[in-house]
Amino acid sequence: MTTPFPFTALVGMRDLQLGLLLNAVNPRIGGVLVRGEKGTAKSTAVRSVASLLPELAVVPGCRFCCDPAAPDPDCPDGRHDDSRGVRRGARLVELPVGASEDRLVGSLDIERALSEGVKAYEPGLLAQAHRGILYVDEVNLLQDFLIDSLLDAAAMGVVHVEREGVSVRHAARFLLVGTMNPEEGELRPQLLDRFGLTVEVAASRETDERVEVVRRRLAYEEDPEGFAARWAAEEAELRERITAARALLPRVRLGDAALRQIAATCAAFEVDGMRADIVMARTAAALAAWAGRTDVLAEDVRQAALLALPHRRRRAPFDAPGLDEEKLDDTLRENAGPDDDPDPGGPDGPDGGGGAPPQDDGGDGPGSGDGADSGDAGGPGLPGQRAEQEPEQQRPEESAGPAPGEGGSGEKAPAAAGEPFRARALTVPGVGEGTAGRRSRARTAQGRTTGARRPRGALSRLHLAATVQAAAPHQRARGRHGPGLLVRRDDLREAVREGRESNLVLFLVDASGSMAARQRMSAVKGAVLSLLLDAYQRRDKVGLVTFRRDGAEVALPPTSSVDAAAARLESLPTGGRTPLAEGLLRAREVLRVERLRDPGRRPLLVAVTDGRATGAGPAAHGGSPGGASRRGAGTEGPVARARQAARLLAGDGVASVVVDCESGPVRLGLAGELAAALDGTAVTLDGLRADAVTGLVRSLQGVQDPRTARRAA
Repeated sequence: MTTPFPFTALVGMRDLQLGLLLNAVNPRIGGVLVRGEKGTAKSTAVRSVASLLPELAVVPGCRFCCDPAAPDPDCPDGRHDDSRGVRRGARLVELPVGASEDRLVGSLDIERALSEGVKAYEPGLLAQAHRGILYVDEVNLLQDFLIDSLLDAAAMGVVHVEREGVSVRHAARFLLVGTMNPEEGELRPQLLDRFGLTVEVAASRETDERVEVVRRRLAYEEDPEGFAARWAAEEAELRERITAARALLPRVRLGDAALRQIAATCAAFEVDGMRADIVMARTAAALAAWAGRTDVLAEDVRQAALLALPHRRRRAPFDAPGLDEEKLDDTLRENAGPDDDPDPGGPDGPDGGGGAPPQDDGGDGPGSGDGADSGDAGGPGLPGQRAEQEPEQQRPEESAGPAPGEGGSGEKAPAAAGEPFRARALTVPGVGEGTAGRRSRARTAQGRTTGARRPRGALSRLHLAATVQAAAPHQRARGRHGPGLLVRRDDLREAVREGRESNLVLFLVDASGSMAARQRMSAVKGAVLSLLLDAYQRRDKVGLVTFRRDGAEVALPPTSSVDAAAARLESLPTGGRTPLAEGLLRAREVLRVERLRDPGRRPLLVAVTDGRATGAGPAAHGGSPGGASRRGAGTEGPVARARQAARLLAGDGVASVVVDCESGPVRLGLAGELAAALDGTAVTLDGLRADAVTGLVRSLQGVQDPRTARRAA
């Protein structure tokens, strides 16, 4: 077994270490969600904390980690009447992103259950994690059906496995720890709320700290055992402090003043439900115990708020999580008791009553896979102090000033997006087999049963009626006497289920001069934001391609981060000509590459344009640089090139929707013609609204005749 990197050797990661340590003191806090960029030692820190947890007493031979002092009466391994136990360390169980539902919750041997009447159960990862740590790396990429099972177990502390009337239950209480890179997408609000605390980590920008990161990482890789031995004394001291804090925790007094501050803070930040209040109370008590105190002070409440509230006050998918610390201090001051510090967040803030074992001056711990690693400054156990993070740097094209466009069309400053609305559902025709989601029809592990087939591999979803139908004709030949059914392997049938899949929604946005009018572009951005919100709720991947002036660019490669797409859209510059053909061809190339990376995910192209096409000059396209869309309709003109590119996309089988942005009393209907060339459908901006009385897009299946698309505008 690989020697883990010592927890005390991690420096510069104060909030992350503190959040993990507080959960070690009081596991009922509910775990930690670690958000941060790649290569910041998130995984390393989580794996290293497991060795600090106190040992457990377990029933010998029990696969479900039962406590001999209070065994689970419903344990599938039988009743444990003997109170004797063996001691071992707490387990760190990792849940892979691509795990199956059976791997998570366990599986029943349906074949033996039917033919032998034996309740044979193979425990899953939740059983292994009972009384330990369940770690999910890249938790934001976890599939919905796994999240549902995880939510049920986290809420009830029990796992139920039901397969065709055969039922098994067992206890599953664990410390949930997840890591994620926000650039790859956000979590569902239900799962986000299940994490007790959240911390942000970022790479240090200090040269000395980065040097120390590399030095420690290289030393660890060269001699893991020797490196761990050099930190053994600090590890032992921290382990003893956790044990002492656990023993002190029951005597910590959470007074009325602290409870009032907690309630007032949660109300002031408008968090949903009451879980935030409870988590804050448990965290504040753990902070007091960690500092060696029996009274909860205002400083504990403040630190608890900074850890427990940022992810709970997130109001919309495009709002960044965070907390206004000035508002927090004002709230605490207004609800302070007579003995509280009137300025808990001031320069003489708390130090946690002793802090943690001393550490070297600089550096972070090891990288989480690639050797790169950094974080905030300081060491564990210093509540009340938080390192400042570097502001996100602007992309060069976002900070660039106005530049003159071609053909007399100047580049416009980005227009503000209009108010988002609830968009109608756009779906891909047919039945896919992609990743489970909420958009298009697909054959999935979850959903309604539509048929039966012979099992592929281990049987997990029995189709009982089809199995009985297959076995019934052979009962006399098999010599059956009396009640019961003789079932053999060849008789078994598994259910074929239909649910919903997620798709790749690629936005192709016209940012040319014809779209640059402020009011018009504002409405366009509001519509795209509405579709992005819909994609977030349906668990889609999204991408963004824009075209203007001389060509097209991939503003955002396909990603699960809808927030990133919204940010790029907000700063989208406009102006110049309309190279529609280049935009379509660039979108086709993006879809081609993504098809190789993720062949099971079907694409949906959403082109947002008025359908006009103007060339970039005679040298590029053989057309007149200033020719209008209609005049460029020759065999080598920009309109012809755009229609040819659209037919290529249609030939690839790409499902498409054209959002017609043309406005005014006189309309050319070019967007409808583009939709016909794409073999897709067109919809107006108003038609995107779910509450529109006359909307053309319920799904792409609604348009069978391409001529219908021409009239859609």
